[in-house]
Amino acid sequence: MEYKKMINTELIPIRELLERIDKKLDGKFSHKYLNINEVARISSLSPSTIRRAVARGELKCVRRKGKLIFKDSEVHKWISG
Repeated sequence: MEYKKMINTELIPIRELLERIDKKLDGKFSHKYLNINEVARISSLSPSTIRRAVARGELKCVRRKGKLIFKDSEVHKWISG
């Protein structure tokens, strides 16, 4: 009986709050990140060509643990010129 009271008075309002937060956040973090092989596949270019574009400053990326990571929006902007 004590657990049912706790569920109704404490857990249900918390769940409702989390659902409202989830609805507000939905779509706000829609950036997808790609690795160099995914960028190469999308652009039909080799990974070395992608690396040269990064070195020339033509394509923005971040380095995480020694790997190049690209925002898909930046990649599509770069591909479309």
